[in-house]
Amino acid sequence: MKTKNKGFTLVEVLIVASITVVLGLAILGLQYIISQNQVEVWRNYLSVDEANSNISTMARELRNAKTAENGAYALERAADSELIFYSDYNYDGRVDRIRYTLSGNSLIKGVIEPTGFPVNYPSQNEKIKVVAENVRNGTTPIFYYYNENWPQDTTNNPLNTPTRLSDTKLMRLYLEINPKENNNRNYILETYIQIRSLKENL
Repeated sequence: MKTKNKGFTLVEVLIVASITVVLGLAILGLQYIISQNQVEVWRNYLSVDEANSNISTMARELRNAKTAENGAYALERAADSELIFYSDYNYDGRVDRIRYTLSGNSLIKGVIEPTGFPVNYPSQNEKIKVVAENVRNGTTPIFYYYNENWPQDTTNNPLNTPTRLSDTKLMRLYLEINPKENNNRNYILETYIQIRSLKENL
């Protein structure tokens, strides 16, 4: 009397093992993709959050802009992608020269503390730090300038270059941030700042 052996053949074992390996690799690959996406999202969040914090600092400094210790006007340069003004950025009682400018895709900040007598602001003493990376403004200005008649006067606002230094009372900061190049889903950071020392209706 013949008996049948119950079990798996070598071919069946190999097929099951192959399927298990493929499924295992697929699961590992999926986990890797998910973890990479999470890391990228977290990096994007940190990049935007840091830029937002630095923009808040910039707004505070600009709000408190004042005449320089050498008598220079509160605003020294008012361009689309560069702003130079005077303010006590570290609350030490001295008025510093502060420069924000776009360099490549990075918004940088340069600070020169006053020195000497008579007071001057030596360019070689400028301390530079990156305020925001992955700036994607392109040809869109970062800085907008408005006179005291804004928002009623939309004809003369935002101000043109010749009148910015003399007429600016309010400013708008506008940044588009995106860690990915050629991606139109930009994070928008925007704020308006009233420059207290330049207000005429105190």
